[in-house]
Parts: sequence; structure tokens; C-alpha cells
Amino acid sequence: MEHYLDNAATTKPCAKAAAAAMRCLMEVYGNPSSLHRKGLEAQHEMDLARKRIAEALGCKSKELLFTSGATESNNLSIRGIAASYGKRRKKIIASAVEHASVKQTLSFLEVQGFTVVLVMPREDGTYHAADFLKEVDSNTLLVTMMLVNNENGCRLPVEEVFRAVKRRDSEVVTHCDAVQGFLKMPFRAKTLCADLISISAHKVHGIKGVGALYIRQGIRVKPILFGGHQEHQLRPGTESVPLIVAFGVAVEKLSSDVMDRYQQIVQLRKRLIELLRTMDGVLIRDLPDTSPYVLNISLLGYRSEIVLHYLEKQKIYLSSGSACSKGASSGVLESFGAKQNEVDSALRISFCAENTEADLTALVQGLKGAQRDLMH
Repeated sequence: MEHYLDNAATTKPCAKAAAAAMRCLMEVYGNPSSLHRKGLEAQHEMDLARKRIAEALGCKSKELLFTSGATESNNLSIRGIAASYGKRRKKIIASAVEHASVKQTLSFLEVQGFTVVLVMPREDGTYHAADFLKEVDSNTLLVTMMLVNNENGCRLPVEEVFRAVKRRDSEVVTHCDAVQGFLKMPFRAKTLCADLISISAHKVHGIKGVGALYIRQGIRVKPILFGGHQEHQLRPGTESVPLIVAFGVAVEKLSSDVMDRYQQIVQLRKRLIELLRTMDGVLIRDLPDTSPYVLNISLLGYRSEIVLHYLEKQKIYLSSGSACSKGASSGVLESFGAKQNEVDSALRISFCAENTEADLTALVQGLKGAQRDLMH
């Protein structure tokens, strides 16, 4: 029996999403830009998916465009806003724990002459709205913050910061990477007070290769790719109808019971922490105001990579941090105050509603086995 606990990296596509993708591959294979019946069929399917996802985000269909994933959505948001509004304002404020697709885009813009301010957590590992707001001034172009950190589950004060920023200066643009929060905790585009929101299909039991970007009506984003009229000319190229349709089906399946699943995951996480506390040598990063979907621990004295391979042999799957870092430290845990030995032994456990107590029991038994069988 497999025990998959790496859902922050990717989720297993749900059966309905996979079936929808296959149906489109075999039957609805027209180019949605074509004017004949097969093209119109594809366009209709894509419109329905867009409507379903827009409803889940609480926005209008015309405010949602499809991308290849959240990495592209983040790039398009930040670079597109810089290109549109960056002549007058040159300052961008972000958390220091953003995903690499945000941080590396900001590094690119620094070379172009923008000033980037990265806000660190406080010593206790928490974020406070005041620390972002004190950086906002008349030169501020953009504030970008992730909703939930992908490595330790820390929930950032996005709503509080964005609301206060807009009250202070409505011209400041707000962007949220909501990948780890979408359909895992209740929010709407309006309640986030975000001008732009990035989401991804494969984090919500869709299929890899498609994401979406909410752009509030009235916000001007310049494209970073060129070559066609698709997606309001902001994302040219023939749309992947099978992936988009599967995304819509997965979202429809999950959007009706967000709070029920949230409470289920709260109990799973609580139970896992109880089991881990029966062990010696386990550091549990149980920060306040954290998403229950992610738990970061350290098996002190044992390198993460070695433990992961040990668990893998028992068909227990988790990770050491961000999947995009390929096992290397992204610097996020250090930003939250972790010591180097704690980072070297860090393990990220991430849940979905399909996980059961059997997965938790297997994991704890596997960790105890690692302590017994592996060399320090």
C-alpha cells in the first residue's frame, strides 16, 4: 500500500478530471480558435471550465485567463505590472519566503532598475501586517505575497495587508500567489483585496501543465509572450483544452466542501503531531496561524535525502521542501529561523482529503525505523 504525503508538490488527479481530459483528447480535439463546429465545441468546453473556476474564485469569467501554471501566472503578473506601471513607480514589496517563480522574477526586475524590498518574518517565525505596511510609500508599485507558504504552511496576512495598502494608496497593485490556499481554505478575490491571483491545477487534483491568473477588471497587464490573440492577447498560443477542462472539473468537485475538508485535515494534522510527540529527536514546526495542509518537521541528526529514500522503499512519499528546489535548500526555513542542522534534516508532510490515519501510522513507523536503521 502506498502512502502519499507530498500533496504540496502535486496531487493525484481525480478520476473525473482524468476522464474529462481523455474525452477532450479523443472527441473535443478542435482548436478553440477555429470557426468550424469542432473549434466551437472546444471553445464551449473551455468557456465552461473558465466559468467554474471563476465561480470558485468569486470573480467574473472575463477576469480569468489560462496559463501553463502558477509559475507563468506569477511571472506574467509581476513583469506585466512592471511593464504597465513601472515608469512612475519603482518599488516592489514582497515577503522573503515567496516561491522561486516570484523571487527570481523580482531579481530580474532589480536588474531592470526596480527596488525590491523583502520582508522577513519576526524572530518567533510569524508575519505581521505592520512590517509590510511600513515599507509602503509613494514610490510603491506592487505588493506581492503568497497566501500560504509551500514549505511550512505559514499563512501570511494577505487580506490585512492588501486592505490597508488599498486604503492608503489605491494605485498600489496587489498580487497573491494563492497556489497552496486555493480550495484549501475559504477566500474570494474580493475578500483578499487582490488585483491579481495565481492558481494552479495540479495542486487541486487537476493535471500538470495548466494554471490560471485572475486579473481584476481595470488592471492593465502587458504580455510577456507574443504571437496570437488568445486569452485577451495576454497569453498567446493554442490553449490546452483537455487540461483546462480537467482543471474545471477538479475545481467543481472540490469547491462545494472546502470547510469540511479543512476540518478533516485539521484533525489529521493534529493526530500526526500527537504521534510524532511520542518520538525522541523530532522537531515539529507547529507555528500559529498555519495551514493544516502542510507540516514541516526535522528528524534531527538524519539528513533529509537519506531519510526520504529510506521511506520511499516502504512506499511512503514526502519531501524535504519545495519541489522546485530539487532537494536543495530554498532558504525559506532559514528565513523562519531554522538552524542549519534543522534545515539539513527537514521533512515536509503535506496532506489531501484522501489521506487517512493509516498513512500517519505508516509514516511514524517509517521514521522510527529510520532512527533505528540509519547512521547518524
